[in-house]
Amino acid sequence: MLEEKIHIKIKKTARLVLLKSENNNNRKLLIALHGYGQLSTYFSKKFKEINSNFDVLVPEGLNRFYLKESSGRVGSSWMTKEDREFDIEDNQDYLDEIIKEYSTKYESIILLGFSQGGATASRYCYKKANRIKGLVLWGSAFPPDITKEENNSFKGEKYFVLGLQDEYFNKEIQKDVLALQMELGYTIIQYDGIHDIDISVLNGLLDHF
Repeated sequence: MLEEKIHIKIKKTARLVLLKSENNNNRKLLIALHGYGQLSTYFSKKFKEINSNFDVLVPEGLNRFYLKESSGRVGSSWMTKEDREFDIEDNQDYLDEIIKEYSTKYESIILLGFSQGGATASRYCYKKANRIKGLVLWGSAFPPDITKEENNSFKGEKYFVLGLQDEYFNKEIQKDVLALQMELGYTIIQYDGIHDIDISVLNGLLDHF
């Protein structure tokens, strides 16, 4: 028997959570991509006290799974190592559809990628970034497949945020990661915290937009 791998495009329903400020005239939107194993309904709670000038949109990764064994709490992922290039393409198309729609409703869109979500946010900004004003990578590893030319193609503001006690980045890794991000033109923000969103640090950052 001859085996052939076949890939087809399908339609899929995605879940997003929108947090609307009491300021109904908001023209700024923060799109926040969650980390590995999280859900939009959980991750969105971290932005309840967001800068009042911003609404927040939290898309959910397209790949859900049980976090332990075959039942219980569910999480989602942006990709795994399996058929990775197709997940990357699907994520780009997914974000493009979102941003096409919301760019008609907001004058300014900032894209934030937390942890695993940072790689997806980076790839989008460097390949399809004409409607993104700023990119914030938070506790995230930078995707090695981004070329220097693609990095230079993004003209928006770039921030890299990392907690001093982030459990996924020891001191040596932090040193290397921060050196890379500085070389790539990111403004570095460090704070006294762990691998999580610190809303006070985020609000201070958003004041620049």
